[in-house]
Amino acid sequence: MSVAVSPDTSARRAQDGDAAPAVGRRRRLPIGRTAVYVALTALAAFSLGPIVLFFFNALKTNSEYAADSLGLPKNWTWSNFTSAWSQANMAAGLWNSLLIVLGTVVMTCMVASLAAYALARLKVRGASGFMTYLLVSSALPSQMFLVPLFYMWARAGLYDTRIGLILIYCGLFSPFGTLLLRSFLLGIPREMEEAARVDGAGELRVFLRVVLPNALPGILTVALTTGLSAYNEFLFAVTMIQSDSKMPLSTTFFTFQQGFTQNFTLISAAGLIMIAPMLILFLLLQRRFINGLANSGMGGM
Repeated sequence: MSVAVSPDTSARRAQDGDAAPAVGRRRRLPIGRTAVYVALTALAAFSLGPIVLFFFNALKTNSEYAADSLGLPKNWTWSNFTSAWSQANMAAGLWNSLLIVLGTVVMTCMVASLAAYALARLKVRGASGFMTYLLVSSALPSQMFLVPLFYMWARAGLYDTRIGLILIYCGLFSPFGTLLLRSFLLGIPREMEEAARVDGAGELRVFLRVVLPNALPGILTVALTTGLSAYNEFLFAVTMIQSDSKMPLSTTFFTFQQGFTQNFTLISAAGLIMIAPMLILFLLLQRRFINGLANSGMGGM
């Protein structure tokens, strides 16, 4: 015995059959999204936890820190920051770090942008060899160059000078900046450059007027990574700078820490002062940094 099924009933069954997987998908999506949020929250707590603990310890007295180093401060001692600022001479260290970071960023961006443009747009003989050299030099540990640079800089009169340290930082950070900017420039269309050349523009004008404005996100990424690296670098700074008046903030903090090894609250306050400028700068520019790194094609490195 056959039962006739109306077209409306068949369509309704088909719709119900299609709706079931959709409902299942809608039910499964929040679970995956919740897991992502939980993982991101855990990573955020893992990253911010030490900084928050650092901040609480900077507001304690020595007796409170000795009694409970993980709890909240009972009396918020804000004077620790002023004491650390004056006793560690952090004003001079911050000024020296500002000069060194700005000089390193400007010089590195100039060298990296010009080299990246030549490797990405011009027909340079032996370009593959230069790329191999940049990759190898980026992979080598910087400690290998410490002793040769020390003797070379002492003979050249660059030892214990800010410009000498800036030149070293430029040599250390330029290979990575060149590779990153080259990858970024390869993603920029060539049509605008060709139009400028048809109008009679030379290579320098094409670079300055056409390529450079379009490469600003990549240059900002190079500037931010270079600035963070130069600000936090310690090995070459403590080796190449000996005068107290020329020490950057990293070596100033190290000297202060060695002299106040038992006063952990002042050390915490000085350390928080040291990391605050770069932390604020990174938080303000993090979107541009991530976008520039992703557009360069090196986000997965």
